[in-house]
Amino acid sequence: MNAAHASSAASHAAVDLNQAAGLKNLLQLIQLRWIAVFGQVVTILVVHHGLNIVIPIQQMFAVLAGLVAFNVVALLRWRTRLRVMDAELLLALLVDVGALTAQLYLSGGATNPFVFLYLLQVILGAVLLPAWATWTMVGVSTLCFAGLAVFAQPLPLSPDLHQGLASPYMLGMLVCFALNAALLVTFITRIVANLRERDLRLAALRQRAAEEEHVVRMGLLASGAAHELGTPLSTLAVILGDWQHLPHFSSEPELAEEVAEMQAQVARCKSIVSGILLSAGEARSESSGETTVCAFLDGVVDAWRQRRPSKGFSYHNRFGHDLPMVSDSAIKQMIGNVLDNALEASPEAVHFEASREGDALVLTVRDEGPGFAAHLLPHVGRPYQSTKGRPGGGLGLFLVFNVARTLGGTVAVRNPAEGGAEVRITLPLAAITLPEEGPNR
Repeated sequence: MNAAHASSAASHAAVDLNQAAGLKNLLQLIQLRWIAVFGQVVTILVVHHGLNIVIPIQQMFAVLAGLVAFNVVALLRWRTRLRVMDAELLLALLVDVGALTAQLYLSGGATNPFVFLYLLQVILGAVLLPAWATWTMVGVSTLCFAGLAVFAQPLPLSPDLHQGLASPYMLGMLVCFALNAALLVTFITRIVANLRERDLRLAALRQRAAEEEHVVRMGLLASGAAHELGTPLSTLAVILGDWQHLPHFSSEPELAEEVAEMQAQVARCKSIVSGILLSAGEARSESSGETTVCAFLDGVVDAWRQRRPSKGFSYHNRFGHDLPMVSDSAIKQMIGNVLDNALEASPEAVHFEASREGDALVLTVRDEGPGFAAHLLPHVGRPYQSTKGRPGGGLGLFLVFNVARTLGGTVAVRNPAEGGAEVRITLPLAAITLPEEGPNR
């Protein structure tokens, strides 16, 4: 994955998060509208039958029927799971403002204490909508209020403010205040939580894109260094081969042994360089080759044992039915990094197990060391998060996490109750194996 691909993936993920947040906010408005419908039904019945105030109940229920129909359409729109645009949310809030205006017009206009419900719609708009749409809500609500003051007929109802809560007007204002407060606390809290969740996930995606870009830069640097090292290593190999045949070296066993050791180390350096180039997609003379999962894992373990001999190392391959795969140097390095870290933390005991769970290869490495530091455990896998106290520490597990993520897998780390540390790598078999050949192929 290059930097452009990482940035593109982050952009697509950001769009998905915005879409999810928009759908959640639309659902909140739908739920709020159902509550509004129920509340208006109760209020109309209480005012008409309980307080014996004459209101056009049939027309008001007709407005409610239209609001219910609109909410059903909104619910069907929500179930399509398509992206919700700001214009749609603005339209939904304007419909709510229109329905409220119609009800207020039929029940006293600007003198109705429930006129302050306009503020609920404006506040919701301020939370959900961009600035231009919010000011649209402010303008429309203000015009509706002014229109009610001019055209609506007030109810034949005396405020009787001196009676306190015995006054129907004061009682209505109290109910309006309590309703506004309750709905604002409930739904604004939910909407803000949706937006906060989206922002947190966006921040995580940006962090992931930055890390992947960091990996790309490291890969380019390593690939360039490998190219530069290839020529001098080949030159050293040729010189050492010539020295091996010189009489001065062949006649002295100690010198001959040292030259052989130098040749082995140069060969190892060339192998490392080839692995780096292979990971970058630029294979040198070596070929990746076809193998099987079990043979690949056994080979990785054998090579690691030769490089890092340890009496306390145990390996169990419980993969089961073998599958064909291509030898992948990136996975080799990933396993080697985890084993190296475990051996450094616990030289006396390192346990490596390979198993199969469903359609995934599971690699588990456990050690009996001090475990991951508690304050670093949530941040394992990020660059330079290490307790080793040396420059570049933490890059090993950082690369492990990114290789697994590139293959569609996951890495989980924990400190088991019995002590030590455990790294569990899960890789989908579809990403690392080859199709099995049928009997007729």
